[in-house]
Amino acid sequence: MRDSVGNLVRLRLVYLARLREAFSSAGERLELAPHDAPTVAAVVATLRARGGAFESELAPGRAVRFAVNQRLVRADHPIADGDEVAIFPPVTGG
Repeated sequence: MRDSVGNLVRLRLVYLARLREAFSSAGERLELAPHDAPTVAAVVATLRARGGAFESELAPGRAVRFAVNQRLVRADHPIADGDEVAIFPPVTGG
């Protein structure tokens, strides 16, 4: 549900594999100002703007994947208040 006071979009972020190590965190809560249609790309842009490891690990061209509520999605996938957004490198088998 949207916050009736500020209309913030509240998300749970999950960082996996190398990103967990680079960000020194397995995840966090994030509040975004509402957009007409918030997307995963808006989340990534918000994180990238922090600079440091976020900027370098989420830079354009870096290999990362996304899941919203445990379903693989593209960066243009819409998000809603209460969603879980996982960000992780591509999985390789061996």
